[in-house]
Order: sequence, then structure tokens, then C-alpha cells
Amino acid sequence: MRKGKKNEAIMNEDITAKEVRCMGDDGTNYGIIPTRDAQSTADDLGLDLVLISADAKPPVAKIMDYGKFKYQQEKKKKEAKKKQKVIVVKEVKFSVKIAENDINYKVKHAIEFLEKGYHVKCRVFLKGREMAHPQAGADVLERVWPMLEEYGVRDAKPKQEGRFVNMMVLPKKDEKH
Repeated sequence: MRKGKKNEAIMNEDITAKEVRCMGDDGTNYGIIPTRDAQSTADDLGLDLVLISADAKPPVAKIMDYGKFKYQQEKKKKEAKKKQKVIVVKEVKFSVKIAENDINYKVKHAIEFLEKGYHVKCRVFLKGREMAHPQAGADVLERVWPMLEEYGVRDAKPKQEGRFVNMMVLPKKDEKH
């Protein structure tokens, strides 16, 4: 094992401390012993001496099968990654001067996204002089909200962020769960 690499354990001959608080993989407590004695005990058992806490006084080392330990850590990481839920955010853009039928068309798409479990960001882009009246953008989103109400939950009231007025709509939780 090379020292200096991130997330790699310091083990065996790389341990520079004179003495360590040594523990066995099976829970055996060897107490504070010289590092070379701990290393020879690990060698006799056919295991590795791994530094667990280098900052402790004296440092804490554990006699373990490092390969098996690392494999189990990777397995746990993969398992956690499988259980992770990826949040997909779909965006639906409106404008201040949008016709009613265009609103209905875009809301239909937003409803499809919500039914698929996606988060929907409704945005109104403010062009030119519309920046002086951001309330007009918020009004468009307030007209859109009643159409989405039965399919999703509004995260917050419409708010201005730069040239956009945004509103996040999250899918409703299924009653099945």
C-alpha cells in the first residue's frame, strides 16, 4: 500500500508510530503494544495490521483481512447506490403574453411529467420591459397552478430568480406506499 493516496488505509510496514492500541478482528483487545509486535501478531495470523485512527494517542490499529474489509465496503456502497432515488426535474416554460390554449397545452405536458413521478419546474421568462413587472410572470404561474393542483404539490409560491419567475411542483405521493 502506498501512502499519500486519498481514502487508502495506512497498513503494515507503512505505520510509523512506535506503539499502537491494537485490536483483533474478532474483538480481541491486545492493549497498547509496540508496532512491531502488533505487526508480527498480524503476520502470524495471516492478516493485515491496519491503522484505524492515526490521530489518537496512541494510534489505534486493527488486525484484519484488509481485502475482505475493502470488498465489504464496496458492496455496501453499491447497495446504497441501488436504493438511491434519482430526482428528475422537467422544465415547462411559459411567457407573460401566452394564450390560454398554449397554457392548456403546456400544462398537459406538465401533468404527464408529474404522473411519471418527475418534478416540474414551471418558468416564465421575462423579456425586456417585462422585467419591470415581475408580478405579471407570477400571475401566469398562479393561473397555471389550479390546473396542476390535483396532480402535484407546490413547493413554494412563484418567486423571481433573475429573468425568470419560477415555481416548483412536486408529484403527489402515491397512496399505495
